[in-house]
Amino acid sequence: MLITDSITTCLSPPVYDLVCKVGFEAKESHDINSIVSQYGEVCWKTIAKYMCYADSEGQNVDYLKSVSLLGPVCEAVHTHICSLSKAQFDVQYALWFQWTNFSELFPEIFVALKSSQPAAVPLSLMKLTSCLERALGNVFLLIGKECPFLLRDLLVSKELAEVFGQSVMNILRVFIGSPCGLNLRNILWHGFASPQEIPPKYCSMLVLLTAGLGQLLKIYLQRTNFKFIHRPFLTFTQLKELIIFPDINDEVLSVVEELIKKSTFVLKIMIPFWEAVIMKFRSHRYADCIILLLTQLETGLRKVFTTVNKCPKRFLTAESTAFYTTFDEILAKQLSDDEINHLPLFLGEPAMEFLWDFLNHQEGPRVRDRLSHGEINVNDFPKEVTNQLLAFSIVLLLRFVEEDVLSVSKENASIKILIDCANCYCSQFHPVSQLKKKILYCEESITIWPQLPLVPVEQIQEATRLGSNSEANDCYHLIMKISSELQHYVPQVDCNLSNLLDNPPTAKWSLLLHELCSKRIRTLYCPRSVLEVLVILQKISAHCHLVSDQIIATTEIRFKQWTQKTLRSRQRQNYLRMLNSIKLLSPVLQLLLLLITLELVNIHIVNEKNACEYQQYLKFLKSVLQYTENLVTYSNQEKNKWDESINITHLVLVKIWAFTDKKQMLMHLAKKSPNKIIL
Repeated sequence: MLITDSITTCLSPPVYDLVCKVGFEAKESHDINSIVSQYGEVCWKTIAKYMCYADSEGQNVDYLKSVSLLGPVCEAVHTHICSLSKAQFDVQYALWFQWTNFSELFPEIFVALKSSQPAAVPLSLMKLTSCLERALGNVFLLIGKECPFLLRDLLVSKELAEVFGQSVMNILRVFIGSPCGLNLRNILWHGFASPQEIPPKYCSMLVLLTAGLGQLLKIYLQRTNFKFIHRPFLTFTQLKELIIFPDINDEVLSVVEELIKKSTFVLKIMIPFWEAVIMKFRSHRYADCIILLLTQLETGLRKVFTTVNKCPKRFLTAESTAFYTTFDEILAKQLSDDEINHLPLFLGEPAMEFLWDFLNHQEGPRVRDRLSHGEINVNDFPKEVTNQLLAFSIVLLLRFVEEDVLSVSKENASIKILIDCANCYCSQFHPVSQLKKKILYCEESITIWPQLPLVPVEQIQEATRLGSNSEANDCYHLIMKISSELQHYVPQVDCNLSNLLDNPPTAKWSLLLHELCSKRIRTLYCPRSVLEVLVILQKISAHCHLVSDQIIATTEIRFKQWTQKTLRSRQRQNYLRMLNSIKLLSPVLQLLLLLITLELVNIHIVNEKNACEYQQYLKFLKSVLQYTENLVTYSNQEKNKWDESINITHLVLVKIWAFTDKKQMLMHLAKKSPNKIIL
């Protein structure tokens, strides 16, 4: 698919005028000494004089007039900062940037303000606004209990007004945080502004205002004796799960440099951003690279979105009275008018799953959110994350080139590998995928049990053996019956389940779980009912894993104490009961894992249940969850309630048997009357 590119701006006319023209209308000059002292102290009163309000009380900011009057002030500030040497800049302002917990950013911005590279100032502004958001959130927590997630909410909060003053908040909202103002953060982070559309003087002004905020914060802290604490940065904890594409080499980057000029996914006005992406990757500036890449990915996808959905007017920035078309809507199942979004069908499931993984899923990296809200330390940003998004973007670029360009590109072995990886992508962070991983982690833990050190059988007195426990015998009988029923729900398996659930766990059982978990399950746009079930299944799996880990730890400790003869009489008896109990718990945990795996494989059948059936199904799953929660408590080293464990195990097996038996009966009836019975 090729998209015609005749776009000269992604800003709507009113937004373009406000950002690119209004601040240049007034031609008066200002004495910089009235705005900032020679020691770098910001005079907020002077700046506040150029604020305009739509009412006499000074409550509602007149953004248009304020931008117009503040334009010359920003020009004076920009001229002042650019006239300084790096040493002078550091002497005057370095101290006042420390409150941001990212003081090393500002020397970079100082260099960018004097740079001839088109993307330098926009990138600096994006990093500055995310830094400010994080820092202002830290200030909010001096007074407030829970920090608002969005910058716009912070800037209208009474907590920050108490620290800095309402007039200061109003000044900030002219530049960031309000859709009625310049809104520099949003038009940049969402990929609306091209490099040439951002006046550098607004970046200089925000630098000065940041220093001024640091000065006001110092006064507030001295007055209140409050201790200012920085929230720690977040880190990516699942890097291995992110790595799908191989490392991008120089050969691939050279191909990309040509693709940028030929792919209609790239807007001509945005080419400097794409060029900067490649430059930043080559210079190992991975955070800078991915920040720029995210904005252009959103811009390109917005263009495709508005094309396939035939809504070209939504490509430009919205006015303050309407929403922007951002990733949230681009990746949604439906449009705001409840019409079907045609982008998912056009891109295909693998591409959509990748985008949801990297941008939306709660367990995923949520790269754009975390970077734009200042939650990630950009100085320590992992190459792996940037490499994955850039690799995906390269494949996306190739979908919007002429056929001959695509053919030539595919001749490159490295490019072909990227395409193959993209076409085979499966979600790593959807709840379905997360449950699969939890199941296999638990399976891995249970298979350790046979290797545990155990007391020789001859040392266990007959009275303490489990074989004499009739309730335990009933449990074994129920496990056999349930296994026999579950056989009907295992697709294409040539083994007898009754032989699988054994102590110790068999290799066939592990193989079956891995085979079931390898099956592809649809993840895009799962309904709420499916997600609700997945949450319960995840909890059951997590509790089973915890029980297994607790038993492993307790067994190792107690065996050591047994051999050293440091156990008291009661502890010895309890230890022997535990050894007998885990003979039963091993097949029980195997059964539970198999049960939730089968429920996972057939998860979308949940949609076919009526309200009553669904509630009964949830009730059953919650009863299993309650059992695993109790088992966690009873198997804890401090509790050691092994007889009680057998008791609750018997009760839950009765419920599972009733569930599977009823399911089998309904299945049988459905074959006879398929129009009457829904499983």
